[in-house]
Amino acid sequence: MTSMVSTPVPAISTRAAASADSGDAAAPATAASDSRRTILDTAARLFRKEGYAAVSLRDISAACGMKAGSLYYHFASKDEIVSEVLRIGVERVFAEVRASIDALGKDAAPEQVFRTAVRAHLRALLESHDYTSANIRIFGHVPAQIRAAQLPLRDEYEAVWADIIARLVPRRKKRSDELRFVRFFLLGAMNGTLDWFHAGHASVDEVAQRYASLALSGLLGASRG
Repeated sequence: MTSMVSTPVPAISTRAAASADSGDAAAPATAASDSRRTILDTAARLFRKEGYAAVSLRDISAACGMKAGSLYYHFASKDEIVSEVLRIGVERVFAEVRASIDALGKDAAPEQVFRTAVRAHLRALLESHDYTSANIRIFGHVPAQIRAAQLPLRDEYEAVWADIIARLVPRRKKRSDELRFVRFFLLGAMNGTLDWFHAGHASVDEVAQRYASLALSGLLGASRG
């Protein structure tokens, strides 16, 4: 991603041939990659809007402007597409939350880290990515084997939230079972904004601020006091 010859070849010819070969190989590869991305982007949008069961391979190919059979060059099945959409959805929100926290620096206060993470999660969900929104909408409806394959990555993301929440609570006050339910409640509440949020009624940052404040003063207040 050398070949040996028995007779001398001018250096310029060798380089030109290598360049031509590289270009010829790169063009189809780039086109295939672009087509694959188009399929995934389209599928994520359709899954977000219509759900898992309502979207067929024919729907995806039509929305992409492709023949139905063309999808099989890139993906073996609808479930393979779904698996990729789910994986990308978690990876992207994970990356956004991580980047937002890292940007604060290692000396950031736990409350600032918490508020920043809430905002990053909601932005990924409501502003940035069909993939993340689709993941939330369809995860419970996909086949069990697909859900099982996605669990390690989801667990890794939830572990980040477990650490963020735990840092808000003094060590002597920590109860792992309570903090686990706080995490479930918070992530469920944030993911539930997909059902009611409409741009114009409130901004994503406003929603994030209110959710974080409610969590800090209510859910976590008793544990912190």
